[in-house]
Amino acid sequence: MTIIIIVIVAICGVFLLVVYNRLVRLVNYVREAWSGIDVQLKKRHDLIPLLVTTVKSYASHERNLLEAITKLRTRGMSATSLRETESAEIELSKALDKLFVVVENYPDLKASQNFLELQSDISKVENDLQKARRYYNGTVRNYNIMIEQFPSSLVAKLTGHRQKEFFDIGNESERAVPDINM
Repeated sequence: MTIIIIVIVAICGVFLLVVYNRLVRLVNYVREAWSGIDVQLKKRHDLIPLLVTTVKSYASHERNLLEAITKLRTRGMSATSLRETESAEIELSKALDKLFVVVENYPDLKASQNFLELQSDISKVENDLQKARRYYNGTVRNYNIMIEQFPSSLVAKLTGHRQKEFFDIGNESERAVPDINM
């Protein structure tokens, strides 16, 4: 009888250990994924002053928009939580979209090599940020599934694991249905 109890305790111990180690691995994947987003946001934030300076030299009367972009960049850089970062980056994306629309009114600026390179760099960073965001959200999904599924949910509760939040800075314009006139 004691051998059966020892075997049951050993099986439970191994199960707890395996599930706990998997949770730890998933938490580290989430941290790594957030690091990828953070790197892309820093690249984006580093490009914004260059973009603002370039546009300022051509479009001095767009000062309010340029100041707003600078403030939003600062807000994004100083955000301390995922939700603050998400909110700041959504607003920054919208402001950058407005800036690129305004640039259409300045043919000399659109033809400037510096501006074209910056626009290309920002586009690349935005694509990399989208990839990093998808990876992060995928790892968060896997982690959240693990802590919600039975029986691993028992281990998660015992060890203090809580759901992580998804990160979404997608533009509303990406979700909007395009208006097609025929």
